Amino acid sequence: MNSNFYLNFTKSIPQQKQDRQPGAEHKMNPRPISENPEYSGSGRLKDKTVLITGGDSGIGRAVSIAFAKEGADLAIVYYDEHDDAGETKKIIENSGRKCLLIPGDITDSSFCKSAIKKAMENYGKIDVLINNAAVQFPQNSIEDITEQQLERTFKTNIFSMFYITSAALPHFKPGCCIINTTSITAYRGSKDLIDYSSTKGAIVSFTRSLALSLIGNNIRVNAVAPGPIWTPLIPSSYSPQKVGQFGSTAPIGRPGQPVELASAYVFLASPEASYITGETIHVNGGDFIGG
Repeated sequence: MNSNFYLNFTKSIPQQKQDRQPGAEHKMNPRPISENPEYSGSGRLKDKTVLITGGDSGIGRAVSIAFAKEGADLAIVYYDEHDDAGETKKIIENSGRKCLLIPGDITDSSFCKSAIKKAMENYGKIDVLINNAAVQFPQNSIEDITEQQLERTFKTNIFSMFYITSAALPHFKPGCCIINTTSITAYRGSKDLIDYSSTKGAIVSFTRSLALSLIGNNIRVNAVAPGPIWTPLIPSSYSPQKVGQFGSTAPIGRPGQPVELASAYVFLASPEASYITGETIHVNGGDFIGG
């Protein structure tokens, strides 16, 4: 594998804006990097079935592609970004694996149950659950966070994890695992993402508590805490000026690319992580405050 692939990522992002959450990857400039074309899997997840929320784009797309390269089949739950989802599905199928697309609203517990049902009908099992989908709505003050925003942020980012995990657990067998996406904001906070940061802190506690609850069933639960990663959430959340500065204050000097997180999820799902549960891997460009 050419190590220079990870050394040539752009350090600056052009100013841009999208008007709708959670954003569309195919409209971003530059497009996020979701795949290292030189990466070849070693069969660590051969014939595993993985259900991932928010798997159509951003971190979820990169994780889905890496899992497919490691031999897994995917069930991708996403909202309504059909173009992005279709592109991800094509990449996965070109890797020789199967991909089921399940569009819908994860804030609805009934939909979460139906998503698990569809995955089971299609694959007959779920080996790995990845709770990844999220929204964020920056505000200058807590006084600007409406009840509607607060409810949507919590229902999307943390309530959905309860809904879909509860629906999936009856189908889990010993050796299955859950991976949740939290954030560096859970550890260092964010003055303009108070509600988002609060949900990400809740995800850390959810991960630790669920790990203890399921350890007797030989089901592992872990999390990944990204730093500033170039995903559709960024241009759909911030002003063009802030987008143009995104990631510049990270110690590594640039925003991260989704592909740079994928291996953390692969590791946590693999047999090599058999003695790891209730933990969080930090992928944040050197911001040790998050560690």
